[in-house]
Amino acid sequence: MARMTMPPVRLSLSSLREGRWYEYCVRFALGGAATVLTGTISSAFGAAVGGLFLAFPAIFCASATLIEKHEIRRKRESGLSGRRRGKEAAALDAAGAVLGAVGMLAFAIVFRTLIDRSVMGAFVGASLAWLVVSVAAWFVRRSFRFLRRSQNNQGDAVRRRHIS
Repeated sequence: MARMTMPPVRLSLSSLREGRWYEYCVRFALGGAATVLTGTISSAFGAAVGGLFLAFPAIFCASATLIEKHEIRRKRESGLSGRRRGKEAAALDAAGAVLGAVGMLAFAIVFRTLIDRSVMGAFVGASLAWLVVSVAAWFVRRSFRFLRRSQNNQGDAVRRRHIS
Protein backbone atom coordinates (compact mmCIF):
# COMPACT_ATOMS: atom_id res chain seq x y z
CA MET A 1 0.00 0.00 0.00
CA ALA A 2 1.31 3.44 -0.90
CA ARG A 3 2.09 5.78 1.94
CA MET A 4 -0.12 8.85 2.14
CA THR A 5 1.63 12.18 2.44
CA MET A 6 -0.22 14.84 4.34
CA PRO A 7 0.02 18.48 3.35
CA PRO A 8 1.06 20.76 6.18
CA VAL A 9 -1.67 22.67 7.97
CA ARG A 10 -1.45 26.35 7.08
CA LEU A 11 -3.35 29.48 8.00
CA SER A 12 -4.47 31.51 5.01
CA LEU A 13 -6.26 34.80 5.46
CA SER A 14 -6.73 35.30 1.70
CA SER A 15 -10.24 33.85 1.81
CA LEU A 16 -11.29 36.70 4.12
CA ARG A 17 -10.76 39.11 1.22
CA GLU A 18 -13.13 37.07 -0.98
CA GLY A 19 -16.10 37.68 1.29
CA ARG A 20 -18.30 40.69 0.99
CA TRP A 21 -19.19 42.80 4.03
CA TYR A 22 -22.86 41.77 3.96
CA GLU A 23 -21.89 38.08 3.98
CA TYR A 24 -20.09 38.60 7.28
CA CYS A 25 -23.15 40.44 8.60
CA VAL A 26 -25.33 37.46 7.65
CA ARG A 27 -22.97 35.09 9.47
CA PHE A 28 -22.92 37.31 12.53
CA ALA A 29 -26.72 37.68 12.56
CA LEU A 30 -27.40 33.96 12.09
CA GLY A 31 -24.83 33.02 14.71
CA GLY A 32 -26.33 35.51 17.15
CA ALA A 33 -29.86 34.31 16.38
CA ALA A 34 -28.84 30.69 17.02
CA THR A 35 -27.27 31.73 20.34
CA VAL A 36 -30.38 33.69 21.39
CA LEU A 37 -32.63 30.79 20.38
CA THR A 38 -30.51 28.39 22.45
CA GLY A 39 -30.70 30.73 25.45
CA THR A 40 -34.47 31.04 25.06
CA ILE A 41 -34.89 27.27 24.86
CA SER A 42 -32.65 26.86 27.90
CA SER A 43 -34.68 29.40 29.89
CA ALA A 44 -37.98 27.80 28.93
CA PHE A 45 -37.08 24.10 29.21
CA GLY A 46 -33.99 24.00 31.42
CA ALA A 47 -30.27 23.69 30.88
CA ALA A 48 -30.41 19.98 29.98
CA VAL A 49 -32.64 20.65 26.95
CA GLY A 50 -30.91 23.92 26.06
CA GLY A 51 -27.55 22.19 26.15
CA LEU A 52 -28.63 19.91 23.34
CA PHE A 53 -28.95 22.95 21.09
CA LEU A 54 -25.46 24.21 21.94
CA ALA A 55 -24.08 21.48 19.68
CA PHE A 56 -25.72 23.16 16.67
CA PRO A 57 -22.99 24.88 14.64
CA ALA A 58 -24.39 28.39 14.78
CA ILE A 59 -23.03 29.66 11.49
CA PHE A 60 -23.00 26.41 9.52
CA CYS A 61 -26.05 27.22 7.39
CA ALA A 62 -24.69 30.61 6.42
CA SER A 63 -21.16 29.37 5.83
CA ALA A 64 -22.27 26.46 3.62
CA THR A 65 -24.23 28.72 1.30
CA LEU A 66 -21.47 31.34 1.25
CA ILE A 67 -18.83 28.71 0.45
CA GLU A 68 -20.98 27.49 -2.43
CA LYS A 69 -21.44 31.05 -3.73
CA HIS A 70 -17.71 31.79 -3.55
CA GLU A 71 -16.78 28.63 -5.45
CA ILE A 72 -19.39 29.32 -8.14
CA ARG A 73 -18.13 32.91 -8.46
CA ARG A 74 -14.51 31.74 -8.81
CA LYS A 75 -15.39 29.24 -11.52
CA ARG A 76 -17.57 31.73 -13.41
CA GLU A 77 -14.63 34.13 -13.51
CA SER A 78 -12.78 31.33 -15.31
CA GLY A 79 -15.67 30.86 -17.75
CA LEU A 80 -17.12 27.72 -16.15
CA SER A 81 -20.47 27.08 -14.48
CA GLY A 82 -19.07 26.12 -11.07
CA ARG A 83 -22.30 24.64 -9.72
CA ARG A 84 -20.82 21.19 -9.14
CA ARG A 85 -17.68 22.64 -7.55
CA GLY A 86 -19.80 24.83 -5.27
CA LYS A 87 -21.86 21.88 -4.07
CA GLU A 88 -18.72 19.80 -3.47
CA ALA A 89 -17.12 22.61 -1.44
CA ALA A 90 -20.27 23.00 0.69
CA ALA A 91 -20.40 19.20 1.18
CA LEU A 92 -16.79 19.21 2.34
CA ASP A 93 -17.63 21.95 4.83
CA ALA A 94 -20.56 19.85 6.08
CA ALA A 95 -18.28 16.85 6.52
CA GLY A 96 -15.96 19.01 8.61
CA ALA A 97 -18.89 20.16 10.74
CA VAL A 98 -19.81 16.54 11.40
CA LEU A 99 -16.25 15.72 12.46
CA GLY A 100 -16.27 18.74 14.77
CA ALA A 101 -19.59 17.59 16.23
CA VAL A 102 -18.10 14.17 16.98
CA GLY A 103 -15.27 15.96 18.78
CA MET A 104 -17.79 18.05 20.74
CA LEU A 105 -19.56 14.87 21.81
CA ALA A 106 -16.25 13.62 23.22
CA PHE A 107 -15.79 17.01 24.91
CA ALA A 108 -19.22 16.75 26.57
CA ILE A 109 -18.70 13.18 27.78
CA VAL A 110 -15.27 13.89 29.27
CA PHE A 111 -16.38 17.19 30.79
CA ARG A 112 -19.40 15.56 32.43
CA THR A 113 -17.23 12.74 33.74
CA LEU A 114 -14.57 15.02 35.27
CA ILE A 115 -16.56 18.08 36.41
CA ASP A 116 -17.15 16.77 39.95
CA ARG A 117 -13.39 16.46 40.56
CA SER A 118 -12.10 19.73 39.11
CA VAL A 119 -13.56 22.36 36.81
CA MET A 120 -10.16 23.25 35.35
CA GLY A 121 -9.20 19.59 34.98
CA ALA A 122 -12.55 18.87 33.30
CA PHE A 123 -12.04 21.73 30.86
CA VAL A 124 -8.47 20.73 30.01
CA GLY A 125 -9.34 17.03 29.73
CA ALA A 126 -12.42 17.73 27.62
CA SER A 127 -10.47 20.06 25.33
CA LEU A 128 -7.82 17.40 24.80
CA ALA A 129 -10.54 14.81 24.12
CA TRP A 130 -12.10 17.14 21.54
CA LEU A 131 -8.73 17.66 19.85
CA VAL A 132 -7.79 13.97 19.80
CA VAL A 133 -11.20 12.73 18.64
CA SER A 134 -11.60 15.42 15.97
CA VAL A 135 -8.14 14.84 14.52
CA ALA A 136 -8.57 11.05 14.68
CA ALA A 137 -11.95 11.33 12.93
CA TRP A 138 -10.34 13.48 10.23
CA PHE A 139 -7.58 10.89 9.69
CA VAL A 140 -10.13 8.04 9.56
CA ARG A 141 -12.25 9.92 7.03
CA ARG A 142 -9.19 10.74 4.93
CA SER A 143 -8.02 7.11 5.04
CA PHE A 144 -11.43 5.85 3.91
CA ARG A 145 -11.49 8.36 1.07
CA PHE A 146 -8.00 7.25 0.01
CA LEU A 147 -8.99 3.57 0.16
CA ARG A 148 -12.22 4.16 -1.73
CA ARG A 149 -10.36 6.14 -4.41
CA SER A 150 -7.73 3.42 -4.85
CA GLN A 151 -10.43 0.72 -4.99
CA ASN A 152 -12.27 2.72 -7.67
CA ASN A 153 -9.03 3.08 -9.64
CA GLN A 154 -8.39 -0.68 -9.41
CA GLY A 155 -11.97 -1.39 -10.47
CA ASP A 156 -11.56 0.93 -13.46
CA ALA A 157 -8.37 -0.89 -14.46
CA VAL A 158 -10.11 -4.27 -14.24
CA ARG A 159 -13.04 -3.00 -16.32
CA ARG A 160 -10.65 -1.62 -18.96
CA ARG A 161 -8.90 -5.01 -19.19
CA HIS A 162 -12.21 -6.81 -19.70
CA ILE A 163 -13.33 -4.35 -22.37
CA SER A 164 -10.04 -4.60 -24.31
